[in-house]
Amino acid sequence: MLSIQNLVFTAPTNSGEKTIINDVSITVETDSFVVITGPNGGGKSTLAKLIAGIEKPTKGSIVLDGVDITDMSVTERAKAGVGFAFQQPVRFKGLKVKDLIELSAGKSLTYEGTCKYLSEVGLCAADYVGRELDASLSGGELKRIEIAMLIARATRLSIFDEPEAGIDLWSFHNLISVFRKLREKTKGAIIIISHQERILDIADKIVVIADGRVKNVGSKADILPGLLAESDDTCELYKKEA
Repeated sequence: MLSIQNLVFTAPTNSGEKTIINDVSITVETDSFVVITGPNGGGKSTLAKLIAGIEKPTKGSIVLDGVDITDMSVTERAKAGVGFAFQQPVRFKGLKVKDLIELSAGKSLTYEGTCKYLSEVGLCAADYVGRELDASLSGGELKRIEIAMLIARATRLSIFDEPEAGIDLWSFHNLISVFRKLREKTKGAIIIISHQERILDIADKIVVIADGRVKNVGSKADILPGLLAESDDTCELYKKEA
């Protein structure tokens, strides 16, 4: 279980300091699927980076399965089982997909072993095992490979920062299928930062962040209808197609 208590994050500006995260407290249960949403600039991605250790909070605590990870570095949190997927996955020229999956798993893998992880995200292993992580891969392909990495790592907490960013509609549909499968088979908690209705629709819990504060939190059944009914662009949802 992830417990965030009274988290505050301030950043320097030309006119002094700005509070980006202001007294945020949320709980993410083990084996749950949580989507954090809200208006642009509300603090969602900053909160994700604070959980991952990319940024350090000004105040408050972050506790994972009873262990205080507030002062841990990114590397220490990764070793503790926290995985983070960026909006734009990094490309590594010269590094092959199989190499990356092996690094994530922490061991050498057979061709079949690598195929297992790639098939989990809907990729034909024969087409990808020997591919380099370069510009020949689309944004959607890279994001699915990144998810395969997190599966290989068996993370206790996986964080995805707007995974729909920068990919085409076809890739987005495939990504939703991957997340649905992850939701069904996950062995750890998943947090996704997203505006998209199709991602919100598979959440156990939705957290609405605006102006650096938790504005609402609850089950999909309690929160999603209100978001869909809003007409002031507080949440830019991707509408389901027929």
